[in-house]
Amino acid sequence: MPRADFYLIDKPRFRENPLLLVCELAKMAYAQQIPTLIHARSAEQAEAIDELLWEFDPDGFIGHQIAGDEDDDVTPVLVVPPEFDSPMRALVINLRDSTVPGTPESVKEVVPADPAEREGSRTRWTDYKARGFELRKFDM
Repeated sequence: MPRADFYLIDKPRFRENPLLLVCELAKMAYAQQIPTLIHARSAEQAEAIDELLWEFDPDGFIGHQIAGDEDDDVTPVLVVPPEFDSPMRALVINLRDSTVPGTPESVKEVVPADPAEREGSRTRWTDYKARGFELRKFDM
């Protein structure tokens, strides 16, 4: 059964920079050798994630790149702006307003601290539930 985990940002560290949580999730997936997509909201956000993945852990390395070239298939963590289509992978970290299409093994939804932005997560929760996903919520 596919799973959708919702990470509700609460801690000051993640409130200041929600993309740090994205990097932490990508780091865990990379360590477990789980092929991962990060669905960014925009090309600018994809660039910011790409940069942060290089900087956030000075002692670690996460093999990643922004989607769009011949290395996409072999890159462990692929950051995907909305204008690119990428084949599904086992894990999708979703930052978009829409649910992830298809049935990946696992979806990680990063939900902003701003109450106005949380409304969309309720809609996504309902959609995943209707599609048969096992749902879990974590306060981060």
